[in-house]
Amino acid sequence: MMELKRIVGMGLVAGMCWLGTSEGARAQEVETATDVVEEQIQVEVMADSTVSEALVRERLAKLENIIPLRYHKVTHQFVEYFIYRKPSFVKRMLEQMHLYFPLYEQMLEKHGMPRELKFLSLIESGLNPRIISYAGAGGLWQFMPATGREYGMKQNDYIDERFDPVKSTEAACVYLKRLHRAFGDWEMALAAYNVGPGNVKRAMRRSGSSTFWGIYNFLPKQTRHYVPQFVAMTYLMHYHADHGIFAETPDYPMIFDTIQVSGYVNLHTFAKLSNISLDEFYKINPQVINTELPATTKEYVLRVPSHNFDFFQENRVAIWDSATKSPFQSRMLLTANGEETTDSAGAIKKVGGLVAAGDENEDPETIITRQTRKMYHTVRRGETLGKIASRYGVDTYDLKRWNHLRGNSIMRGKRLVVFKETAKNVSAPVQLVSDTKTKIKIRYHRVQPGDTLSTIAERYGINISRLKKINRLKGNTVRKGQKLIVG
Repeated sequence: MMELKRIVGMGLVAGMCWLGTSEGARAQEVETATDVVEEQIQVEVMADSTVSEALVRERLAKLENIIPLRYHKVTHQFVEYFIYRKPSFVKRMLEQMHLYFPLYEQMLEKHGMPRELKFLSLIESGLNPRIISYAGAGGLWQFMPATGREYGMKQNDYIDERFDPVKSTEAACVYLKRLHRAFGDWEMALAAYNVGPGNVKRAMRRSGSSTFWGIYNFLPKQTRHYVPQFVAMTYLMHYHADHGIFAETPDYPMIFDTIQVSGYVNLHTFAKLSNISLDEFYKINPQVINTELPATTKEYVLRVPSHNFDFFQENRVAIWDSATKSPFQSRMLLTANGEETTDSAGAIKKVGGLVAAGDENEDPETIITRQTRKMYHTVRRGETLGKIASRYGVDTYDLKRWNHLRGNSIMRGKRLVVFKETAKNVSAPVQLVSDTKTKIKIRYHRVQPGDTLSTIAERYGINISRLKKINRLKGNTVRKGQKLIVG
């Protein structure tokens, strides 16, 4: 019997993995984004809650290294927004940064790029490797499907490597480096990453300028605020403590080993027999989007928690036999260094918990596009901060910050400030559910060139199996122009 050797990591971050939108520039010739950022950002705060302009200017000047961190009033507004209205976002980034920043820093150093680019992922995805924007951009670095394929990220009904932190970070470094070479300026490169190089060049022609602030007024509104957001997040990740924002429960990477699988694998069976929870498997293999791998799989690398590796090694023959549906066909599982053995890998039926933009991890740009109402709530008997926050759809941490509360206890009759965000340009009144028949609005998608069931399912945040079921599809192919029900 061949011996299975332990392979740590993939030569990156010593085998540590992650537990953990803007539309992104990967839609290269899109004129404007679907959700456009308001030109004026209204940040309503208490009278004594403002950040000194001189202080922000001074600190940005100290932080500035390779990428310019210029002060701008829009940058200041974003700083105040995240301090006073969305401190929970900064807190969450502080808690999750240990999962990805070591990888980012290693990749950026490998490519000879500024380390501060690691903060770009915060405004792209909120450090959620499985988030998908409404436009279909996915992953930590929000690649559109076509650009993901252009940069070597495999996408099919089983795997979407835009969600792989290692491969997507490598691709983001290559793409950003290419943009910097094209424009010779990091601010321009960031703008091009957001809206596409074609739109940046168009703004240059119309403005006659070759600098970001020179073309500022000729860019889509979303992109005008993209660079200021980056500067604001860079500021906050360095000076969060001075504004009373701290990580409470930081996450740290999981140590993993790698294996290679070939042939068909039932991922449910593999995970169960390997004593790996499905949730755990998907967290370290976010690129796996199905419950199985097909018979055409060839030496595909998967990650296995190190604490399960010995059990897996001892039981690999039984695990592999049970996880393979076609026993007549010989299949081999290889370790990452090419030694033969037997095994598979695990997944979950709901496509691994993909998150559509708009969920709790939505990116800052989406948040900023909303209007905010200042409301008041008088605490009633039996209410808790958690219940009140849930009622208004806000974070408990934010509710406490808005009202200068240190603990979790509140007294009956206390008047609380609540900043309630509502979708922009929604003028229709809210229709309450009554005893009459409820109308259900069906959403459709017209299949475009390059679409697959996988990319369509990801875009609308639904399971591939459900997509096939509601459209009565037997196979995995779709035709250009085909009309599919997606919700």
